Amino acid sequence: MALGDRVHDREELPLLQGERLVLRPVRADDARALTDVLTEPEIARWWGHNDIDSVREEMPALLVIVVDGAVTGWLHVHEETERDYPSVAFDIALTTAVHGRGYAQEALRVAIRHFIDRGHHRFTIDPAVDNERAIRCYAAVGFKPVGVLRAYERAPDGRWRDGLLMDLLAVEFDG
Repeated sequence: MALGDRVHDREELPLLQGERLVLRPVRADDARALTDVLTEPEIARWWGHNDIDSVREEMPALLVIVVDGAVTGWLHVHEETERDYPSVAFDIALTTAVHGRGYAQEALRVAIRHFIDRGHHRFTIDPAVDNERAIRCYAAVGFKPVGVLRAYERAPDGRWRDGLLMDLLAVEFDG
C-alpha cells in the first residue's frame, strides 16, 4: 500500500525500542500517569492547565515514553500521510525526574527513524520561543529553526506567546 493510501492507526504502530526507553501506543490506563507529568509545575509552565479529561482527549495521538518500566512522558504525533506531503509533527513532554538525561532526544530519534522507514521526509516541532531547554534539545537531534510563529499559542497566564517552528529533513538526520 502506498504511503498516501494508508490511514495511520496508532494500534498498528509497533513497539519502538530505544537503548534506554520504549515508545508504545497509549493505553487507557496511562491517563493518570500522563496527567501527573503534565501537572508538574515545570511542565505546566509550557503545557498549561491539564486534567485527566484533557489528557484523555489527546490520547489517540500519543505514544507513551517508558523508562525503566515507568510511564515518564508522551510523544504527540501528527503523521501526514498525503502522498505529496509525507511529514510528521511532534510535541513531547517528559517528567522533570528525567530531564537533562537525553531521554527526549532519544525518544525523538527512535520515532524519526521509524517514520523515515515509513517514507516520511520532513519532521517539525514548535516549542515556545523562550523555552530554551527544549530548543537546545531539538537542535541536538538536528532540528533547525525555520521561523517565529507570532502569537502562536495562549500561555498559561492567558497571554499570547510566540512559537519557534523547527524542522528536520530525513536527508539531514544522523541519528
